[in-house]
Amino acid sequence: MSHPLLDRLAAGPILADGAIGTMLYAAGASLDESFDALNLTRPDLVLDTHRAYLDAGADLLETNSFGANRFKLEAFGLADRVKEINKKAVRLAREAREITGRPALVAGSIGPTGRTLAPFGVITPEEVRDAFREQIEALLEGGVDLLVLETIGSLDEMAETVSAAREACDLPIVASMTFAEDGRTIGGSSPEEVAAHLYGMGVAVIGANCSVGPQRLLPVAETLVRHLAIAEQGADVPAVSCMPNAGWPAHVAGRVIYPSSPEYFAGFARRAAAAGVRIIGGCCGTTPLHTAAMRAALDAWTAEAAADGTSASSHASRVIHRTRVLTAPELDLVAAEGPTRLREKLDRGEFVVSVEVDPPKGLNPTKALDGACLLQEAGVDFINVADSPMARVRMSALTLCYLIQHRTGVETILHFTTRDRSLMGLQSELLGAHAVGVRNIIALTGDPPSLGDYPDSSAVYDVDSIGLIRILERLNSGADSAGASIGRPAGFTVACAVDPTRDDLEHEAGRLRAKLEAGAHLVMTQPIYDPASWTRFLEAYGVERLPVPVLAGILPLQSSKHAEFLHNEVPGITLSDEARERMRLAGPDGRREGVKMAQELLQELRPLVQGVYLMPSFGRYEVAAEVLDVLEREPVAR
Repeated sequence: MSHPLLDRLAAGPILADGAIGTMLYAAGASLDESFDALNLTRPDLVLDTHRAYLDAGADLLETNSFGANRFKLEAFGLADRVKEINKKAVRLAREAREITGRPALVAGSIGPTGRTLAPFGVITPEEVRDAFREQIEALLEGGVDLLVLETIGSLDEMAETVSAAREACDLPIVASMTFAEDGRTIGGSSPEEVAAHLYGMGVAVIGANCSVGPQRLLPVAETLVRHLAIAEQGADVPAVSCMPNAGWPAHVAGRVIYPSSPEYFAGFARRAAAAGVRIIGGCCGTTPLHTAAMRAALDAWTAEAAADGTSASSHASRVIHRTRVLTAPELDLVAAEGPTRLREKLDRGEFVVSVEVDPPKGLNPTKALDGACLLQEAGVDFINVADSPMARVRMSALTLCYLIQHRTGVETILHFTTRDRSLMGLQSELLGAHAVGVRNIIALTGDPPSLGDYPDSSAVYDVDSIGLIRILERLNSGADSAGASIGRPAGFTVACAVDPTRDDLEHEAGRLRAKLEAGAHLVMTQPIYDPASWTRFLEAYGVERLPVPVLAGILPLQSSKHAEFLHNEVPGITLSDEARERMRLAGPDGRREGVKMAQELLQELRPLVQGVYLMPSFGRYEVAAEVLDVLEREPVAR
């Protein structure tokens, strides 16, 4: 199964961030406290640290959870807060990514237990594996993109960590051992022995980090590259990572100082890339200045390689964090005439495919635009953009719709709520949306502010979704809600929402009748996990088929934890018992099972509806593309 990490590894070197602990210590954190607990006590400090590395050009961001296993936390009286600390670690990293808008991968950082395994120690392998699985499950629940198992000196402990990860999920694993000055692990294993042992465990990357500086650690990585290069032809050979310390630490005036300069690390980054290392970064002592220097060095190396044609596969180091610009239609500020492409396709009876993209929480829309480009290449017809879902502040959905349409040429469907806009504001924004070509609108009331980050914020709700549909219909007739002319009729295609999984289907059917009577042209459902739920809703409505087209909502599940969170904590989403049980039984193959379930739903729903819109969680747009593969393999006759 494809994954963004694997795609990026094939494209060229990935730049990882540096030493979170070093930055936290420099900001005043004490060596006597748990740095992982700062996720709870000083989240702004952790968030700022992540942002600094992203601003410096990092493509991979590790969570502040290196020591967040029960054994390490026990020393601080925090053994019972493993889940809370790890979930918060992921949330902070993801929030930094959202704020900066950089399409970086969020990696769950997992360090050693600090205990010696039996028979030399008193901790059994089972206890170690259980502790790692507890931490990994919390990181998964938070929504990490991959796992980085790092600074582990014993192959036995690394094996238990990898096994725990494989029991919990199917995400890519970076297995990074720590090597001493003699080029061997603390447990005495050579790079060749490490490569041979981990190669058979199915990890995506084998690496070396910490302990020593670039001069001692890069030869270890080079040995890993050479050893793995002679692996069986045709096999999925792991890539190699290298993240050295910034030299040997020194204590100066009561502070820990690392001597290696950013310029020194720039040279290391070039040598590592030339040697075939695919994840390059820094460990203890490496700051955002080191990251920025490595960013510049890798960009220059990639440009040189592309210029002389020596490495076609590496011509993407910069592309992976730069928005791709595709051919797009010229901007026409005159309001469009005629029906939208969405309306035309539905009128022709074509099956419509849309995928949802969430706007960023910050100023940079790069990740969302990259996702839109990926979906465009996957053949998606439309992209629908959410309007501050769950009442959490995000970039204007209208702005992102405009950017997507004029970067990719893909027509968007704008989620538009009445929560934040007065009657006058609603109409002003709709006129502006029409002027820039955003003419597909799904009319929503919107989640109340009490659910979000600003519970004391004032909701407007001058009208609800039914009132908004009436306004849109009035604009389509050439007048505003007060009857004043707007010059000519608008050309909006109006969608409305329905939740066929509600307990009170009669009430939901009544609301839908009112929306259709108000003028809605199509219906988009909340996520469906059992096709029978749609049939039951139609029975409650009293028809075999609605009088307007329907786009069924499908939200691919990532894991059992993800399924339970959606079912129990997210308003408007109700999973079937069968779906929850399948995810529970899937265990570590949750992502794969989630894609399979979504494909099955798509096939079963296709004869019953006129389209589908997918809602990929955690911004994993490649999952939506995988689900849609079933349409090409097994077309269903309508």
